[in-house]
Amino acid sequence: MSFSVGIVGLPNVGKSTLFKALTKIPVDIAPYPFTTIHPNVGVVTVPDERLEKVAEIIKPEKVTPTIIEFIDIAGLVKGAHKGEGLGNQFLAQIRSCDAILEVVRGFSDSNVENILGEINPEKEAEIVETELLMKDLETLENLIEKLEKEAKSKDKKEIKKLELAQKIKNEVSQGKLISKIELTQEESQEIKEYQLLTKKPIFYVLNTNGKNPVLNFKFPYLLMNLKDEEGLSELSVSETKELGLKSQLDQLIISCYNILDLITFYTVAGGKETRAWTLKRDLKAPQAGGIVHSDFEEKFIRAEVISWQKLVEAGSWLNAREKGWLQTVGHDYIVQDGDVIEFKI
Repeated sequence: MSFSVGIVGLPNVGKSTLFKALTKIPVDIAPYPFTTIHPNVGVVTVPDERLEKVAEIIKPEKVTPTIIEFIDIAGLVKGAHKGEGLGNQFLAQIRSCDAILEVVRGFSDSNVENILGEINPEKEAEIVETELLMKDLETLENLIEKLEKEAKSKDKKEIKKLELAQKIKNEVSQGKLISKIELTQEESQEIKEYQLLTKKPIFYVLNTNGKNPVLNFKFPYLLMNLKDEEGLSELSVSETKELGLKSQLDQLIISCYNILDLITFYTVAGGKETRAWTLKRDLKAPQAGGIVHSDFEEKFIRAEVISWQKLVEAGSWLNAREKGWLQTVGHDYIVQDGDVIEFKI
């Protein structure tokens, strides 16, 4: 089970440069808008020192990290929700992502066209936010029209759906992101199928060249020089160490992982493979088993669990068993970040 992050922003802010640095996949980068018409997709491993430490103890034949998918989506422009600049196509691509990573421009470069005409990262973020809100409003209006017809049957379930859609539409029409609306867990689950854009978590990269002053920016962000990151991505690990350079890409990948509210658990496959797996927070052991193998959720009986720190302290799975540190858990066990799990079916 992999999760995807859509890289968005206005044209020429550094989206494709970031994508290339993250994925090492060559992409078209040009100083004019709409170079990326078809989205580029790349899979990135999630950096994890814990996996390395568990592997040192288990000494498996194979070590497999968990992954996250990045999608380079072409630049959004004002009026995208009406189809401006192929906007509908790009908004549809965002719809299929689990989270949004927005790149905003904090650099000046006369060779790279600035469609805003000024360095104003906050204004850029607000333009994109408005487009996402307008698209959600359009989706909700169409949904309400459909639900109103279905609610005429006096079906309680359909009436409840209609009331929820109207409640959310009222908030969105006042400029409130769906992620900021107070919804019960049941309501959040109810609207999941509509893939509303402003329900998705969002994180920002403020792309700077170190020459321009950092302006006030009210959103959660990471300050990065993406041109430098692209150059660093082309060097080997030994070369970056030798030059005393450090990339911020690992920090960015982990930030994306965190905004998705994901945790990592590990399996050791009887010593053959030490593997990291991605799971949504607060899910139970059988659901984690279903990610490892589709049969594991249905046939789940119990599991043996130990935290990665305890396993490292024990020095081996056998030692952990002898010390009584392996916990036998059932269907109700909520998987914790860093658990090492052996499923029993």
